[in-house]
Amino acid sequence: MLRYAIKRIGSLAISLIVASLVIFACIEVIPGDPASFMLGINAQPDTVAALREELGLNASLGARYLSWVTGMLSGDFGTSYTYRSPVAEIIGDRLWISLPLALIALGLTVLIAFPVGILAATKRGSWADMSVMGATQLGIAIPNFWFAMLMVLLFAINLRWFSAGGFPGWEHPLAALKALTLPAIALALPQASILARVMRSALLDTLSEDYIRTCRAKGLTQRQALWRHALRNAMIPVLTIIGLQFSFLLAGAIIIENVFYLPGLGRLVFQAISQRDLIMVESVVFLLVFAVIMVNFAVDLAYAWVDPRLRGRS
Repeated sequence: MLRYAIKRIGSLAISLIVASLVIFACIEVIPGDPASFMLGINAQPDTVAALREELGLNASLGARYLSWVTGMLSGDFGTSYTYRSPVAEIIGDRLWISLPLALIALGLTVLIAFPVGILAATKRGSWADMSVMGATQLGIAIPNFWFAMLMVLLFAINLRWFSAGGFPGWEHPLAALKALTLPAIALALPQASILARVMRSALLDTLSEDYIRTCRAKGLTQRQALWRHALRNAMIPVLTIIGLQFSFLLAGAIIIENVFYLPGLGRLVFQAISQRDLIMVESVVFLLVFAVIMVNFAVDLAYAWVDPRLRGRS
């Protein structure tokens, strides 16, 4: 297991280096002057020159890249042109909203999808299976932002159980969790629909294997064969989807955060792009890419834990 993890860490490091090069190229090496782009077309030449000096754009590409990378390694992401504050502090504040939101949404996704997917697989062809498949198809088809607006209309405007948006801060934990409830549900239901269908498909494939029939022939009940043997072997494709979903929930909640006026990372990226704050965009995008790569690394380790055969293939 240790050897497997070391090899995956090497692959992770290579992925991070490639990601940093791509992000740097997209933000700073593309045609056009970043300083002119940030200030707009009506900016005075001396103002543009001063901003280029402040951003270090007069240095060579290699020096700029090394300065950016070493700064991030030391926790210095630069200073936001819009907010005039350290980017690391702004990201830290916003992360305390986006990360709990993603974790709550992922928890809801797993709590809904696992029992629903197992029920559909064990009751294949029954009314329960058809009901689950119909409901999950509907959950996939409905856009999460439209579902979010419906929940705002019902629970915030009509019933007034929740607020329509905003975030009160973690000084009031219950109010903060309440503010994240509707956004988490809006994010979780479509993902739960996808995960439930994957769970059902993987479990049906596993239940049709010869060793499951052998277990049943030796006297195990369907429930015992399911929980002792089938479920663990069906988890590999499910873990893949869970890893991808967490990455999406953390990095792809821009629309939901804007619907509920949550000051998270998604809304921060949206505002930084609209305000031409390229330093902020560069740093947040790399942080999100880093989160995605780390999640994939954790999923690889989970593979090896679920299926020991994978350790010997690395």
